[in-house]
Amino acid sequence: MQIAKKPLLKIEASSDGRGIRLASRGPLSPLAGLVIDRINKIFADEKPIRSGPDKFIFSTWIPPAPSPAFDRMLSAQVGAMTRRPVPDQFSVAVIRACPNDCIHCSAPSRHGDILDCDVIKRSIGEALEMGSYLITFDGGEPMLRKDLPELISSVDQRAIATSFTSGYNLTPQMARQLKRAGLYAVRVSIDSPHEEEHDRVRGRRGAFKDALSGIENALEAGLLVDLFMVTSPQNIDHLDEAFVLASELGAHELSLYEIVAVGRWSSHEDEVLTSEDIGKLERFHKEKNRSDGPRVTALPYLLSPQMFGCFAGRRWVHVDCAGNALPCAYMPLGFGNIKERGLQEIWKDMRRYGWFAKRCSCQMRDPKFRAAHRSILEK
Repeated sequence: MQIAKKPLLKIEASSDGRGIRLASRGPLSPLAGLVIDRINKIFADEKPIRSGPDKFIFSTWIPPAPSPAFDRMLSAQVGAMTRRPVPDQFSVAVIRACPNDCIHCSAPSRHGDILDCDVIKRSIGEALEMGSYLITFDGGEPMLRKDLPELISSVDQRAIATSFTSGYNLTPQMARQLKRAGLYAVRVSIDSPHEEEHDRVRGRRGAFKDALSGIENALEAGLLVDLFMVTSPQNIDHLDEAFVLASELGAHELSLYEIVAVGRWSSHEDEVLTSEDIGKLERFHKEKNRSDGPRVTALPYLLSPQMFGCFAGRRWVHVDCAGNALPCAYMPLGFGNIKERGLQEIWKDMRRYGWFAKRCSCQMRDPKFRAAHRSILEK
């Protein structure tokens, strides 16, 4: 299936349901070869969400092909290889308020700041001009913003829009509004496949039911659904049960992140994943993507130095509820405020920062990085 067509380059994708392969043709094919070979190496054992007939959907993290956003993703890969990176992902915390009281929340407070709609839209426009192809809405609980559909509609065809949620207030009406506004996928957070444990971690009875209801409403509205689980020593042994839950609910993807010692978890530096746990996530990723059921995306594996490397400060800009631009949502290292400075200017400063010069794994797990930024992390 042809997924990209330029005057001098055509790219086709094929899948047997268990793996993805790209092939290029045209005069520029030799130049594109390095990027295509790298993508093929990464996706050799990857299961797509959908492979036809007119759309090829790799993942909720990747634009559908063919599309202008997918073309921009390929351009971003070239930029990263030629040391001209763009912020592939731009995420913004649109609200701090949240009905939950999660024990691992990266934001110590659930009250206070809320970014003005016009400020958010302007920064999204700047991110699009810089080459971003993934715009993510975060919180707090984004579904508490009544103007969320309006914010999402400001993301044009150059990128895909996704939103995190606990499922709270993701009503049938809200789900339909988000779909009409152009939302590509919704990421519903699950801390445990067991109701009682999920509610304990979320600090609120009924949180599990909200998540399941939100998933049902999103699917009914025609949205892609990603079950998003932050893995920790407390749930690393429940991966198979989480996969079964995602399968039973009809989710398109199960994404696994790793807990970071920041925010409310900042005093738990010893309660993070070990290298053995990361290896377990890699094996789980590969095993499940060779079987039936939803696609699995183990982000600690895909963002390892051997794969894409961590995006923080290299290919990702996150804006918190106060407007501060950070390298990622879990690294409280500010490079300016979007209320006062342009995003492109902030990005240039971020790219000059020495710690982001090379491909690496999550630096928030690096003792040297944490020691060098101890005064900031302990605020």
